[in-house]
Amino acid sequence: MRLNPQNTSPSSVGKLIFTTSTDPFTRGLDYLYGVRSLALDAEMIDVVYDLENRKSLCVWICEHIDAVNQELEECLQACHDCFHPWEQPTIQIFAAPIAQSFGIDALCNLQTNPITILIDVGRVVPADWLRLVVHEYAHAHVGSPGHHQQFARSLSHLCLGLGIAPPPLQPGMESYLRFYPDCRPTQNPLAFWRGESGTANED
Repeated sequence: MRLNPQNTSPSSVGKLIFTTSTDPFTRGLDYLYGVRSLALDAEMIDVVYDLENRKSLCVWICEHIDAVNQELEECLQACHDCFHPWEQPTIQIFAAPIAQSFGIDALCNLQTNPITILIDVGRVVPADWLRLVVHEYAHAHVGSPGHHQQFARSLSHLCLGLGIAPPPLQPGMESYLRFYPDCRPTQNPLAFWRGESGTANED
């Protein structure tokens, strides 16, 4: 297993793991351990311990994760296109089933190089994946985890560029911005990862 090299450009980032295994379960498990190594806390990807669901998740990941990650790459590129090339942070983006106990749909790890965005595509409807990416991209762009004025400016710029209503800038906006833009949640986050909610293109 090998992670992305660090000297990558926005257009060349995309492959997380190279594995020699031909077994679908092993390949899927390799992927999960790969994203664990990129998370803010490895326990954010805790399905590796879920003996009931792990096999079906890993096999589905082996067969479908490239297509899902390609869709996220397209969302990432749309965000890049809102800025001049010299303003674009170097980012790698991957889908990952994030533990429900952390209470988040996505994360931006500013400590990795490139910066890593992980999106739990099972938690929101596919039509709203771009909205999750927009929020995390704004963190990457300002290089900060906070929801402050600088974050608000980057988020508003992205929203305007992508046809999303920008957030209202008002006192106490930090708590509001934590959940902006709004995303429609799914009923069962793991259902997507088990292949029970259709294809990656389903709205």
